[in-house]
Amino acid sequence: MRLSILTSLVAGCLVLASCRSSTETADVLSIAPSRDDVTSSVSATAGPVPSANVGSVSTSTPVASSQALPSSNQTLAWSAPVQPNTTLASAMPAMRPSAPLNPTAPMAGSSPRAQVYSQRFRDAKPINFGRASPRDHAVHGVDISRWQGDIDWPKLRSQGANFAYIKATDGGDHLDPMFRTNWKRAKDAGLKRGAYHFFYWCRVASDQASWFIRNVPRDPDALPPVIDVEWNGESSCKKRPSPEKVREKMQVFMDMLERHYGKRPVIYTAPDFYRDNLRGAFNEYPFWLRSVAAHPSKVYPGRKWMFWQYSGSGLSHGVDGKIDLNVFHGSVNEWHRWTEGGQALARN
Repeated sequence: MRLSILTSLVAGCLVLASCRSSTETADVLSIAPSRDDVTSSVSATAGPVPSANVGSVSTSTPVASSQALPSSNQTLAWSAPVQPNTTLASAMPAMRPSAPLNPTAPMAGSSPRAQVYSQRFRDAKPINFGRASPRDHAVHGVDISRWQGDIDWPKLRSQGANFAYIKATDGGDHLDPMFRTNWKRAKDAGLKRGAYHFFYWCRVASDQASWFIRNVPRDPDALPPVIDVEWNGESSCKKRPSPEKVREKMQVFMDMLERHYGKRPVIYTAPDFYRDNLRGAFNEYPFWLRSVAAHPSKVYPGRKWMFWQYSGSGLSHGVDGKIDLNVFHGSVNEWHRWTEGGQALARN
């Protein structure tokens, strides 16, 4: 009789403990993250939501792309540590989180390489570059801004636009009104894309860097950011600082972007600005050179380059009007290696 009463009491306690454990687990799962737990990439901000490369994970709980999966000798977040002389069954909690089964959850770094399309562009003002033709380069792309209007990105890609540099900002307060749309649609269409900033010589460099960072997402898949430095006769800013001041302002801007995005910026420039300010400077940076009448080796002697803008009068299905055409200085394999984080391959 006493034994039966004792058994009943023990069983009752176990039931109550189980109910309490289940209730507390459910309460934990139902707690919404605080505002401080939500990163800026998923909060309601003015900028677009960046997305990361993903692959597959074989686990019953979703794993954030910024977290490493546990190794075989680590316990999962929901499992209790196994004590000596304890069976695995008795060490498991009464209830696991009710996360949905997701066998194809993404894992960073395993996305397949994008197909490289052969260029099929035309040119309203074709130039004979002789033996060093841009058509000999394997990887072609474009740079665009609001002036290209509403772009059919899948069609543009099929014409040979494997990458796109998209106008984001200029100065310290202007955002291209089509940037967010173009940024999203270009990636949706499978292009590698990056953002560029038109540098304004009448504005503090750090203000301009902060403005760019505020508006351009930090996406690990994106191409390195670009600083566009040139003299613009149509700009309201008529200042032409000394070469020393130019390089000083550029360095401040580029340092801030490199710290934020983790990628060394690319320098875009034109012949007259280069001649006045950049000959022999910034040799450790990749260059993107405008040269629409001759090969870069003739216009920028001795300068190594990564991108060549060879036309400002390109024509393509998917875009109304003219578009800038560019090539990457390397093979298809070199393109893939560089976009996957390999060393810059700038050459003459």
